[in-house]
Amino acid sequence: MKKFTVPQFFIAVLLIVTGFTLYSCNDDGPDIPLVKLEEMPGNYKGKLIIIQGTTKTESIKDFKVKKDTIIFAEFPINEIVKTVVKDTGKVKTALKAIGKVKYNLNYTASVNAANNVVELAFAPKALEFQIPVNGVNKKTVVTLEAKQKGFYVGMDRSLRYAFTAQKITVDGTVLTPYEVINYNFPFCIKN
Repeated sequence: MKKFTVPQFFIAVLLIVTGFTLYSCNDDGPDIPLVKLEEMPGNYKGKLIIIQGTTKTESIKDFKVKKDTIIFAEFPINEIVKTVVKDTGKVKTALKAIGKVKYNLNYTASVNAANNVVELAFAPKALEFQIPVNGVNKKTVVTLEAKQKGFYVGMDRSLRYAFTAQKITVDGTVLTPYEVINYNFPFCIKN
């Protein structure tokens, strides 16, 4: 049987202590500050994916977030107008005549400290505007719904949410057949 000498014993103890020391460093990660409601408001820019049936469009959209409202200075209405005005040649003319449509998406925010996110429960109001078709303005009412919560994520300070245009009513008549328009904002950051 081999006997340990004093220098070998100290080397073995040193290796064991070093191993424990390095292992304890494994738990150290980046310090991510907890998310707060106050840091959410501001001007945002984000990717917008609009899906209607098999058609998918992507763009970058600017909007503003206040304490309880997401404010669109220019709501994306292209798909709505295309649904109401079937003639593609008249769609461009109608969009130009309508101009910018403003919309406020209301929400209630609450902090989920366990997941380091702010959860947004939406309460969308109907979007109303006039669409000119053959010289006649048609009152268009779009019913918006948000079936899932939105999130302001503490890890990367991004905002993520989605909502749908469930139905469109033109001059009091519900459009049928109609394919729901999905508005998805998968990743938005402050400007």
